[in-house]
Amino acid sequence: MANFKIGVMVDSFRLPIAEGVRKAAELGAHGLQVYVVEGEMHPEALTPARRQDFRRLVADCGLEISALCGDLGGHGFQRPEENQDKIRRSKAIVDLAVDLQAPVVTTHIGVVPADRNAPVFQNQLAVCRILGEYARERGISFAIETGPEPATVLCALLDEVGSAGMGVNLDPANLVMVLNEDPVAAVYTLREHIRHTHAKDGVQLRPCDPVQVYAAFAEGGIAGLNIGELFNELPLGEGAVDWDRYLQALSQIGYRGYLTIEREVGENPEADIAAAVKFLQSR
Repeated sequence: MANFKIGVMVDSFRLPIAEGVRKAAELGAHGLQVYVVEGEMHPEALTPARRQDFRRLVADCGLEISALCGDLGGHGFQRPEENQDKIRRSKAIVDLAVDLQAPVVTTHIGVVPADRNAPVFQNQLAVCRILGEYARERGISFAIETGPEPATVLCALLDEVGSAGMGVNLDPANLVMVLNEDPVAAVYTLREHIRHTHAKDGVQLRPCDPVQVYAAFAEGGIAGLNIGELFNELPLGEGAVDWDRYLQALSQIGYRGYLTIEREVGENPEADIAAAVKFLQSR
């Protein structure tokens, strides 16, 4: 673990933000990620004074901000009629990242098709180029979260974007749960683009259609898919992610950033996160 820092998704505690920040420090994390798309952390809710207060809170707890989560939901950047508003909102999140001294903004962009000539691919490409350059000019990186498409397909999109301001948030559990793809292979495929990672584990129970799964998430119809029959998120070390090989691969490509613990299920998130911190510290 000497090469990596441990982060925590503050919202995973399901506590008020300030309490979550203090809890992350108490459990031994080095940094935190926080959702900023709604509520008290929304850019419009954070006046300059409140932004300064949040920076001070994080620093006083001995932490730093590993990333902001700027996932706007819905269908990502697939639909051109929605993209101008999402570009505007995403730029505001980049500006917030500058003020909060957060180097990365993570997001989902929708399932990337393998066909580079597909209209959806071209829609995503156009938005990623705009936001990638906007972020790069301000010293920030957008990081697309892995999971909906194979790493080779995401890499092809990023190669076409061609901006240091657009990279990857590697979530190994998403790759396992939705695609049954080896996260170790994904590390090597995406090595030039990895800006941030999530520490999450899971298992696929039976093959599923990523397009159908993510469309259900986007449209609120996920209950009809019986997700529990398709895949399960599990505590670190209890799923299909081979953590020793995965961390070794990250080390070999020269990644020295955050492993940010995200826990989206479970009855006792604090206990799960505490166990996850200890799990990573022991590697």
